[in-house]
Amino acid sequence: MKKLGIYLKNEPMLPVAVLAALVSLLITPPSKALLNAIDWRTLGTLFMMLTVLEGFKQENVFRPLLRLTGRIRTMAGLSLFLVFGVFFSSMFVTNDVSLIVFVPITILLFRAANREKYILPVISMENIAAVRGSLLTPFGSPQNLFIYGQSDVSAGHFVRFMFPIWILSGALLVCFVLFLYRGKLKLPTGLQTTDVAGEWTSDRRAQRIVYLCLFALVLGVIVSRTRFWYVAVAVVLAAVLLADRKLLLKTDYVLLVTFFCFFVFSSSVAANETIAAFLQKAMAGREYAGSILISQVISNVPAAIVLYPFSQNTGALLYGLDSAGLVSLIGSLASVINYRIYVREYPGGGWKFIKTFTLVSLAFFAFVVLPGYFLSRNGM
Repeated sequence: MKKLGIYLKNEPMLPVAVLAALVSLLITPPSKALLNAIDWRTLGTLFMMLTVLEGFKQENVFRPLLRLTGRIRTMAGLSLFLVFGVFFSSMFVTNDVSLIVFVPITILLFRAANREKYILPVISMENIAAVRGSLLTPFGSPQNLFIYGQSDVSAGHFVRFMFPIWILSGALLVCFVLFLYRGKLKLPTGLQTTDVAGEWTSDRRAQRIVYLCLFALVLGVIVSRTRFWYVAVAVVLAAVLLADRKLLLKTDYVLLVTFFCFFVFSSSVAANETIAAFLQKAMAGREYAGSILISQVISNVPAAIVLYPFSQNTGALLYGLDSAGLVSLIGSLASVINYRIYVREYPGGGWKFIKTFTLVSLAFFAFVVLPGYFLSRNGM
């Protein structure tokens, strides 16, 4: 029991997710329809990405990127590079993937530089960068992709509508990073390229090529939105079994279970007719605030699916969903990914992460909540 208590203390999101799923099943009993409503595609894609990136870490595939960051001489410059690496990449490979790539690199670099006290504020800003950078494009986040697919707006119109809040968010992120290093803008990293990049050995070349090909496959699945994603899952599983089956033991299955439980919860809530009727009445004219608040209970991706049919202002709904991840950890499932990456490296640091993450995110939210409201009033 003591070991279980310690484990749950280190993994506070898991019991919350499991409890939410169990309670929701009292609202809507398990059924085939409920199973079909779960976003299996997202779970499959997440499994592929987590597994392939474990291979990247094991085979040091990120060596070229690490060599580049090793040439940046100040902590402020390094932080800006990493934060905006997330900001821009999230527009194309989704916010989840950008965090999975950049957060482990951030932890590695800051450890090597002996600047670990900056890890939490910087990865909190990377979380903001993922949430706000991804909002520009229709495929930057799952909720954007869902709403874009349901609406009849063009990609160009979508980008133009989101651009003002996107550019404001980028400018604010620069200010936040500079504020973090106020008075220490020239603080050196002390990094040497050899400290972080490591070396490649010729006997592992085949494994590196395999993981790079699998990574390209996963990105193809994300960008193309193919309905044959399950074939890609089978390919990744088979390739890893052949290349290094022990790698499958390192995949973050706790994160997958957490996501599964949240999807069960949101699907159960959405299937309840009484709750659906309440949402239809409550959402009329309140899409912006309503989507932000409801996302704190079921996160923004499930909220998009639940609320879209009851929305009269799609633009306000979209702005609210893309702002929800700034309020709490549950507001965006991308934030849960960030949290999991950190606690795997720092067991027992879960509450410290939540405290720092919430403080930084709410400070950013205070700057963008009113501009977001006024920009969204005219709709998309």
